[in-house]
Amino acid sequence: MSKIISGFSKLTKEEKIDWLAKTYFNNQPEIIQTLKQYWNVDNKLQQLHDDFIENTVSNFYMPYGIAPNFVINGHDYVIPMVVEESSVVAAASLVAKYWSTRGGFKAEVISTTKIGQVHFMYAGDKKDLETYFNQRKSELYTATASITKNMEKRGGGILDIQLVDKNDKLANYYQLHVTFETKDSMGANFINSCLEAMANQFRNDEIDIVMSILSNYVPECTVRAEVSCKVEDLGGKNPQKFAQKFEQAVKIAEIEPYRAVTHNKGIMNGIDAVVLATGNDFRAIEAGAHAYASKEGQYKSLTHCTVKDGVFKFWIEIPLALGTVGGLTSLHPMAKLSLDMMQKPSARDLMQIIATAGLAQNFAALRALTTKGIQHGHMKMHLQNILNQLGASIKEKEEITTYFENKTVSHSAVVDKFNEIRK
Repeated sequence: MSKIISGFSKLTKEEKIDWLAKTYFNNQPEIIQTLKQYWNVDNKLQQLHDDFIENTVSNFYMPYGIAPNFVINGHDYVIPMVVEESSVVAAASLVAKYWSTRGGFKAEVISTTKIGQVHFMYAGDKKDLETYFNQRKSELYTATASITKNMEKRGGGILDIQLVDKNDKLANYYQLHVTFETKDSMGANFINSCLEAMANQFRNDEIDIVMSILSNYVPECTVRAEVSCKVEDLGGKNPQKFAQKFEQAVKIAEIEPYRAVTHNKGIMNGIDAVVLATGNDFRAIEAGAHAYASKEGQYKSLTHCTVKDGVFKFWIEIPLALGTVGGLTSLHPMAKLSLDMMQKPSARDLMQIIATAGLAQNFAALRALTTKGIQHGHMKMHLQNILNQLGASIKEKEEITTYFENKTVSHSAVVDKFNEIRK
C-alpha cells in the first residue's frame, strides 16, 4: 500500500501524529506518547516553536549548558552552549579558567563585509556589457533604496557593486558581485532582497538571470582570538616539552588534511554550541569556516601556534557572519536569554566571544591529545551515557564510576562490570 499522502501540511498536529503512528509504527501508543511528552506545557510557547518550521509534531531537546570563567579583552563572560557531545562544555570551562589566570583571551574583529551575487549568462560582447553595467550601476542602488533605508540608518547598507567575468570557468557566465555591511543582523533576508531587486533592474533581452543569492563564504567578515603567555607559565611538569608538542600538533593540522578536518571539527564543537544557543545559523557558519580553511587550495587548520623567544602564542582566525537582532535571536526565548547572559553583545562582540569559544575548545583537545590522550577525559564523561543506556541504578552508577576512577573506560569494560554487579 502506498504511503504517499496529499494535503499533509493542512492536517492538525494531532492528525499528523496519528497518520505517522498509523502509517509507519503500526499505531504503537508509545510512539504518540514519546512525541507528546516533549510538547511544551505552555501552549503559547509551543505555538511559537511550531511556527518556526513546517509540519511540526514535537520538539527535539538538546542540553543547554554554560561555561563560566571566560575573560575576553578584560571582560568576564559566562558562555551558553547547546551541544549533545559529552566533555565539550567541561573542556571549555576548564580552559577558560586556565587562561583567566594567564591574561585571558584577546579578540578583535578584522572586518565585517558580507557578500551577495547575482549570477547571470550573457553571450554578447563583453565591452557592451561593461558599458551597460556602468550606465545602470546607479540605478541598481536606486532599485534597493526602499530596502536599504533602515539598514543605512544603522550605519549599514550596500558597500559596492562589481561586474565580474567568470567566462574562464563557465562559458557566458558573469556576476554582479555585491558587498554589504549588515551591522548587528546576520542579514540574509536583507541581502537576498537587495539582490533580487538589482536583478530585476539589470535584466534585459540579452541578460539571462540564473539566480540571486547571498554567499555563506565570507572571507572579509573575520575575527581573530588568541592567548599567549611565557612558556614557563604554562604549568605542568615540563612546560617546554608541552609547548613544543602542542606547536607540532598544530603544524601537523596545517599540512595534513586528514588531521585538519578532525582538528577543525573540534573547533566547531565550541563554535556551533554557542551559535545554536544564540539562534544563529550553524550550517552557514560551518560551510563558511571550512571553505576558509581551504582558501589556499588545501584544507588546513583554522588555528595556529608559535613558540618563540620563550613565549607561547595560540590563535584562531575565522569568518563568522552572525546576528544579534532579527531571526530567532529575538523570537526564541532561550536565544534571547543567551544574548542577555553575555551582556547583550553587538554582532562584533558576539564574533569575538564565539571565536574565543572555538579557540578554547581546540586548546582543550590539543592539550589532551599531546598529554594523556583524548579518550582519557572523553570516556570518563561518556561513562554516564553508557550507564544510562544500560539502565543502571543510582547505586550501580556510583559503584561503577568509583571502579573506573583509575582504569581505562571502554564500552565493553563497562558492560562487563555492569553484568558482574547484576549477577
